[in-house]
Amino acid sequence: MRMARIKIQGRRAVYHCLSRVVGGQVLLDDLGKETLVRMLRQQAVFCGLEVITYCMMSNHIHILVRVPAAGEITDAELVRRLEAMYGKRGILVQLARQGLTEQGQIAPDLRESILERMGDVSVFMKELKQRFSRWYNRRTDRYGTLWAERFKSVLVEDQPGVVGTLAAYIDLNPVRAGLVGDPKDYRFCVYAAGVAGNPQARAGLLSFARETEWAAAAAEYRQRLFVGAGKTGQKGKAVLDREAIKRVLAAGGELSRGEVLRLRIRHMTDGVVLGSKGFVEEMYILHRDRFGPKRRSGARPIRGVPMEGMMAMRDLRVGAVM
Repeated sequence: MRMARIKIQGRRAVYHCLSRVVGGQVLLDDLGKETLVRMLRQQAVFCGLEVITYCMMSNHIHILVRVPAAGEITDAELVRRLEAMYGKRGILVQLARQGLTEQGQIAPDLRESILERMGDVSVFMKELKQRFSRWYNRRTDRYGTLWAERFKSVLVEDQPGVVGTLAAYIDLNPVRAGLVGDPKDYRFCVYAAGVAGNPQARAGLLSFARETEWAAAAAEYRQRLFVGAGKTGQKGKAVLDREAIKRVLAAGGELSRGEVLRLRIRHMTDGVVLGSKGFVEEMYILHRDRFGPKRRSGARPIRGVPMEGMMAMRDLRVGAVM
């Protein structure tokens, strides 16, 4: 049974969003991935969301975004966001500017219709996927749906350790898929863009880093990605492959978080809520009506992998680690 999406209203929140291509088909080529990144940036500015990280794979996409607390948005800010999305000649931009020129404000009905599309992760993902689908179908002369289903989302506690773990998990996608040995060599993820000097990518990674300067923050994040994962940039480091890591876990051995993140962990995409025990319990209480009468608590351990301090709302026992 599919659980209704859990979201936080009225305060800042982070979401890990995942969407798959229909039938698991490998449809996203390099141009498609580049276009997705460009549209993602435009959509994020329009909706007022902060992109922390992303990874565009050939048959699915991961996006980690921060939704700010609701606040007043001025007419000037609305015009700026509209221009980021549609350009200065866009119809909505022209209508908004016309209202400012003639009445001194954007028409109330137009303003309301624009605001309804902002500050919500569901609208953000829906419009991003729709815009990309239209572009892709025109480009490839196809029709019909491109995405397999509604996107998955996990509510993530906005704490550096939790957000950093999810970001690393996302950036390591091409490593898990065997496409590269180092995510800096996969240009369709934020880590690679940050290493290449992209200021937006760097801002996303700095948003959860304990360091405030890029050089120090990047070094810290690289340690999170690779310490114990078999590749630290030092010669002579042995590489543990996925099967070796799973065997160590099955035997009860201890592994670092970096090694564990080389595996697919279902909690990262199906855990509903991720964070400390207190955070998960708080979200459970707020959404108690979505659970059966026999359930007495919300937080569940992430079984089979060492994720100290992190818990999930769903207890995934079967195929949790792949």
